[in-house]
Amino acid sequence: MRMSANVNAAEGWQERPAPLEAAAMRFLACLACLVLLATFAPPGTRGRPEPLPAVAFVHFAPVPFDDSDPKRRRIGPLTWLGEWKLTSNDRRFGGISAMEVEGDRVTSFSDAGWLIRFQLPHAGAVAPASVGPLPQGPGDGERKSDRDIESMILSGDSAWIGLERRNAIWRYDRSDWHVTSWAAPRPMRHWPANRGAEAMLRLGDGRFLVFAEGQGVDSLSHVLLFAGDPSVPGTPFVAMHYAKPPGYRTTDAAQLPDGRILILNRRFALLEGVSAKLSLLDLSGAREGAVLRGRVLADFHRPLNVDNMEGLSITRERGRTIVWIASDDNYNPLQRTLLMKFALDDRL
Repeated sequence: MRMSANVNAAEGWQERPAPLEAAAMRFLACLACLVLLATFAPPGTRGRPEPLPAVAFVHFAPVPFDDSDPKRRRIGPLTWLGEWKLTSNDRRFGGISAMEVEGDRVTSFSDAGWLIRFQLPHAGAVAPASVGPLPQGPGDGERKSDRDIESMILSGDSAWIGLERRNAIWRYDRSDWHVTSWAAPRPMRHWPANRGAEAMLRLGDGRFLVFAEGQGVDSLSHVLLFAGDPSVPGTPFVAMHYAKPPGYRTTDAAQLPDGRILILNRRFALLEGVSAKLSLLDLSGAREGAVLRGRVLADFHRPLNVDNMEGLSITRERGRTIVWIASDDNYNPLQRTLLMKFALDDRL
């Protein structure tokens, strides 16, 4: 999901513009952001042929967690284990909006529909990668609106993807990525086209949880709890809401080993830049009409090295719960694809 500007006057100013002047400033700032984001369309979405490398790779450049304190390693219950800026010789790499880490391999999707897979570096700073289109899906894949993938689940031989602008869930066979089922659940048809299935997870008991992104100014976003596979038409569901941190939007979610949910929330404000909050959610009160309320565990903002954080994955490593967070650079040279690795304190 591309970032939208939330323009507010900076706190502490001694002088404030007149109302008309302030409105004009806000309009021009928002217009500049929209022009900037529109200028850098995802590769492959404008119908231009692009030279592709014979072999794709990802370069991992370490970056500090906190630019103001190179020794910092903690944020809330998270211990920072590493952070990298990712670049590639394949121009289609980037825009990561959904991600799963399995062992030493990352499977991700860009919001332009590219399937991006790469290995984590064992030694050195370069790892092999592959970037390519889904062989099947809605539309012809030439337009971003056809394959705007914002959420993903990998389980066994199957993969589920959430298509934001289509407000649909598609299931694939991971062996060759052919479609095995798809549905546009009835309540999702009324979600705004650019605020769709931003986060999705499969619970241990086989139910699925799907979060709408929601507006940053709204306190609640839509949540659907499916009794089974949401890619099968007619699967029963209950409708709920998630109380987001004020001003933030839901971008991803993952389940912890104990059954609780981590939710990644992102915000962009023109004068403040990007920030993110990681929340902990207990599903014990999940029922029709419920409002799910989380507890913020970590607040990521400058001078921390953050960007448009949209990907979240949880793994286990040497008896520890590992939290991976990735950013969507929107194919914008002023943004970065970051990958962050943390160990979570299981006593939280």
